[in-house]
This record gives sequence, structure tokens and C-alpha cells, in this order.
Amino acid sequence: MEQIDLLKKYGLFDAKVPRYTSYPPANHFQKDIGSQNQEEWLQTLPVNDDISIYVHIPFCRRICWFCACRTQGTKTLRPIENYIKILKKEILAVSAKMPQSIKMAKLHLGGGTPTLLSSETMKSLLETIFENFDQTETFEFSVEIDPTEAQAEVLNTLIDFGLNRASIGVQDFNPKVQNAIGRKQSFKQTKEVINYLREKKVPSLNIDLLYGLPHQTLESYKKTLEKVLLLEPDRLAIYGYAHVPWMSKRQALIIDTDLPNNELRYYLSKHTYEMLTSNGYDAIGIDHFALPLDSLAIAQKKGVIKRNFQGYTDDNSKTLIGFGASAISKFKNGYSQNAPVTSDYLKLINAGHYAGQKGYVLSPLDHLTSHLIQELMCNFEINTVSLWDNYDNNEKIISQIFDKLLMAYPDIMYLDNNSLKIKETAQPLVRIIAKSIDAFTNERCSYSSAI
Repeated sequence: MEQIDLLKKYGLFDAKVPRYTSYPPANHFQKDIGSQNQEEWLQTLPVNDDISIYVHIPFCRRICWFCACRTQGTKTLRPIENYIKILKKEILAVSAKMPQSIKMAKLHLGGGTPTLLSSETMKSLLETIFENFDQTETFEFSVEIDPTEAQAEVLNTLIDFGLNRASIGVQDFNPKVQNAIGRKQSFKQTKEVINYLREKKVPSLNIDLLYGLPHQTLESYKKTLEKVLLLEPDRLAIYGYAHVPWMSKRQALIIDTDLPNNELRYYLSKHTYEMLTSNGYDAIGIDHFALPLDSLAIAQKKGVIKRNFQGYTDDNSKTLIGFGASAISKFKNGYSQNAPVTSDYLKLINAGHYAGQKGYVLSPLDHLTSHLIQELMCNFEINTVSLWDNYDNNEKIISQIFDKLLMAYPDIMYLDNNSLKIKETAQPLVRIIAKSIDAFTNERCSYSSAI
């Protein structure tokens, strides 16, 4: 009860805060930052840098009601094939602007449903990517896979191109929950795809789950977790469902009164933590888990994990290039987001333009704040040694921020040797703490629940 009282004191069950997969959050990107900045930043990338690439496939055969991603339904492959033709044009145009010595450290296909592509279309897309970007020695190729849309021919194509991490969407195995979110997917379907990938020697498998969905209870979610453990994933991403029907109209199909309240969301999260850590998984940040030998767990032990648009990652590339409608690129100097609406994206690329439509130019203070929030979100502490090494000209500002945090959270934050730390019992408050040093949040912005 003492922990619950502490969490209530600081508003965990009432607050609406960003997820901090970027800083500033994407809803603060500006419309006057677009293709011109994108082109300049591409041309000025350091010649020996490694980059990560994200490719967005915004199509699904079915639209899951819980999903807030930029996706659209399709009953045929024709619009997908046309989209891939234009996507390849973007890849060619962007790669031509970059120093040719740059190598690709990570490639991730997301969506939407990337495995909706035919094997021929997938092969054509991957050929274009691999012909235009050389790979590093530790190259990682990951793909989001919907087990209900995972034909062997497509999986084989991905494997032929070196797929070494598959991310399997599950969300929840309970039929009542699945009916309430428009996503029917059996344990049998999921297990068959995972078994197939293992038979084909794909070395690492991830599973994605959500808590806070309609009709979830502690008992029903425990059964889902028990089934997931039988699948023995190497890594899990377990997010709190963000109910934002004002942003994602499809979520209006989910009945508000069927959703767990925020206190139950907390217990679902807490129970998940206890169940997975007692079964050999390391907790990574606020919403990931990994087996001790997984690269993410190893990166956490080394203190080098990061948080980006895909969640927690061991990706140390300073640049992320996003291809496709709504994809976001991150550069040293800021962010560039492609046109979110697929038709707008297609028109821009067809007209010979870059697809950047909005973004943000980072100031020196933004870089500092981003560093502080990354430290909190990844490690639940701010290491002062690395902070002074990188931002020694901001000593006064840093001291003011530290004083502000210690004053605002006197019973949950403390200085210990070279770090400003959050007490373990208060770690669920990390997004609220991060918001207190975020210069961009204001009452006009709508965010998801803090738990």
C-alpha cells in the first residue's frame, strides 16, 4: 500500500504524458520543416557513419481497432504493389544524396503488415534496399510479422535476405479481448509461425503484447503470459494500450467502459514484471523484457540502450532514415517526417520531391533535454559524468534542472555518487518525471495514460 500511495501522490493514475520515443514528441513537429532540411541533412551525414533504416508498409488486410499507427485497409495487393514501386523511387533518391561510404547497421520493416506483400514484391523491395546500402558486419534485419498474414513464401524471402530478428504481434490471446479489439489470432497460428521461423534458424524472436485492453483482468492476462512463456521469446515489448480515439478514429469502436481503470492497468503491468522476471527475463526500462543473453539485455548491462520510435533498442547509430508514408528520420540536427497520408506521399515522390513534410530542428537546449530524458527513460537515473563530458557549457542550466527535480520529487529522487537516481519503487513515475523537464508539453496537447 505504501508504494500505491506514493504513486498516487505523484499522479500516476491521473496523468497524461508522452511516451518519449523521441524528444520533442512527434506532435510538436513543425510544418515548415520538410524536404529542404531533409535534403541538407542527408548530404551532410558524416562519411563513415552507420545508419539505421526503417521502412513503413501502411497496409493491412484487417484494421485492428486498438492500433494508432498510420495504416489503411486493403482487400487486394494492387495498391500495395503500386506503393512499393513509389517506395523504391524514394529509396533510390535518398541513397543518391548520401555519402556512398555509409553503411546500414539495422533494417526494420514495420507497418501495417509487411508480411502482406507477395514474395515477389518483397524480393523486389529488399533487392533495392540491399543494392543501395552496404551492411555492417553486425547488421540486423528485423520485420514485424502478423501470424495471420505470414505465408511461407514471404517468410522464406525474408530469410533469404538475412532476417535475423522477427517481431511477432500478439497483444492478447484471450478471445473476449480479441473480439473487443477486432483482432482474432489463435495461439495455434502464432505457435506455427514461431516454430517455422525457428526451424529456418531465425536466431531471435520477439513478441509484442498490450495491457490495458478491454475486458483484461489479472487472471485473463496471466493466462496470456503463461502461453507466451511457452513460446520462449528472446525479447518482449509489453506496452500500455494508449486509448486516443481523438487521434485514431478506429479506436472509437472500443467501448470506453470495457477498459481497465488506471489502477488495474498498474497491477497488470506490475504482475507482468513479476511473472517475467521470475521466469528468467531481465526488465528493460518501462516496457521491455529480454533473456540475459539477448543483445538488448547485454546492452542494458553496458549502459548503452536507447529509446526510439520502436521502443528500447541496442541501436547506437546516430542517424535513422525512415522510408514510406509517415516514416520519421532522425538526424543529428533534428527530425524529418514524411507526408503521413499515403496519397500525399505518393504524389510527392512521383513529382520528384523528397517526402519530408514536417519536422523539427533541435537547438542546443533540446539536445541537452533529450539526453536527460533518454537517461531517465533508459536507466532511471542521470549519470553526471557523461553529462558534464558532453554538456560542460551548460553547467548552470543542468544545476537548475537537478535542483528542480530534487525539489519536485524529494522522497523519490536522490543524488548517489555520480548519479541523480529515481528510487526503484518510484520507477513507474519516470514519464511524469521526464515531463517535468520537457519544455514542449502544455495543456493543449493530449497524451496517453502514464501507466
